[in-house]
Amino acid sequence: MPDQILAGRVALVTGGDSGIGAACAASLAAAGADVAVTYNHDEEGAKGTCTAIETLGRRSLALQCDVGVEADVEGTFDAVREALGRVNILVNSAGVNMSGTPVAEMGLEQWEQVVRTDLTGSFLTSRRCIRDLRAGKAMGAIINITSIHATVMRAGGADYDAAKGGQQNLTRTLALEVAGDGITVNAIAPGMILTPMNQEALDDEAKREEMTRNIPLQRAGRPEEVAQLAVYLASPAASYITGASLVIDGGLSLLLGQGA
Repeated sequence: MPDQILAGRVALVTGGDSGIGAACAASLAAAGADVAVTYNHDEEGAKGTCTAIETLGRRSLALQCDVGVEADVEGTFDAVREALGRVNILVNSAGVNMSGTPVAEMGLEQWEQVVRTDLTGSFLTSRRCIRDLRAGKAMGAIINITSIHATVMRAGGADYDAAKGGQQNLTRTLALEVAGDGITVNAIAPGMILTPMNQEALDDEAKREEMTRNIPLQRAGRPEEVAQLAVYLASPAASYITGASLVIDGGLSLLLGQGA
């Protein structure tokens, strides 16, 4: 992909303090975009991401934001517009993982926490982004980081599976609603990626090897591989792609139904 293909663009990456979000922020900056990142708890991580962005010669901004809180989201977009300009690339990467709790044992608070962050957060940020783009009659791209678990279920993951399934359908619905505005909306559905969400695999080589035996490509993915896909979807090269869910999982989801 040509260097600086996103020059002149302003991106907002939620959950940009670590993992896939941080990698997306750096890759978008490498492609020429100015990038704002949000964080909920890890301010130092967000500052580190900003340092990486600025090292690449782009402007950056780190903002604390609970994406499931409407006032936080509205304030974030206001701050980004004042500092960097109108957001025309939105990457929804903020999220929390499944609890591993069966439905019969799950408290309502646990359910609501995951749905609020992983699904409602994407609704609130996408809504504001679309409103701003329409007001400026500007084109844009929204990219939702979902999961293969939007379609491949796991016992103990009802909170996460339901939120990610909803996020995938939000992506498709929005794609229909904003196509006439020149706004594309797509999802990236990762499998096993070596991020803090897979901390056990990061820390324990034996555990990592055990888990990757189930992946046809025999390895976990890297956050940078997901990030490059996000750059592509944000670029003019992907201007005819909308409503898609692009799986990046080393072939893991192809094994559904095997062995029985």
